[in-house]
Amino acid sequence: MRAVGRFLFYSYLVLVHVLLIYLAQSWISTQYSTGAFVPPIKNEVPTPVPLPSEPAGTPNVEPTIVPSPAAASIASPGELMIPVVGIRADQLTDTYTASRANGRAHDAIDIPAPAGTPVVAAVSGRVAKFFDSVPGGITIYVLADDGKYMYYYAHLQRRADNIKEGDHVDQGKVIAYVGDTGNAGPGNTHLHFSIAQVTDPKRFWEGTYVNPFPFLRSGKAPQ
Repeated sequence: MRAVGRFLFYSYLVLVHVLLIYLAQSWISTQYSTGAFVPPIKNEVPTPVPLPSEPAGTPNVEPTIVPSPAAASIASPGELMIPVVGIRADQLTDTYTASRANGRAHDAIDIPAPAGTPVVAAVSGRVAKFFDSVPGGITIYVLADDGKYMYYYAHLQRRADNIKEGDHVDQGKVIAYVGDTGNAGPGNTHLHFSIAQVTDPKRFWEGTYVNPFPFLRSGKAPQ
């Protein structure tokens, strides 16, 4: 009888263990199928968390673009542009008749400005000559499109990199920068600007000078 009792007891224990194992496997299967349980993966790379999207209704504002100081407005045909960026007509001084060394007349006007200020073509024309001289320093001669007048820019710090002799330059194009080369005197930065009526196109450096001051004040080029 005792042997039968032990057999029944152990059989009961085995049955209970089998039932527990069955229930455990059923629970794990249910968790996998529903996605509630995900086993850990060794060396898994974390998925980057996306940044929050821009709130609805946020205006799409373009960045503000500040125009370059060298930018100049283009004047209409027949008009004359002040050749130094940032200078107004009411800031000009008539120095056309001022005396110079050796009894010379100035025959031009000086337009003071800080060193490096852009110099623009007062009218459209062809770059007739680059010339470096003791009195004028670094200079540019521009023959107007009509071929009647030569425009002379002197005491330049340097010429613009993208122009050369023979080039056509539109009115308002940066051709050089204000300096104090030649006999201007150290620190006396200004543009020496003159206009001459051409008498012989082959001798562009000669001609009959006209006073630029009234033309610059009126904004009208000589005709």
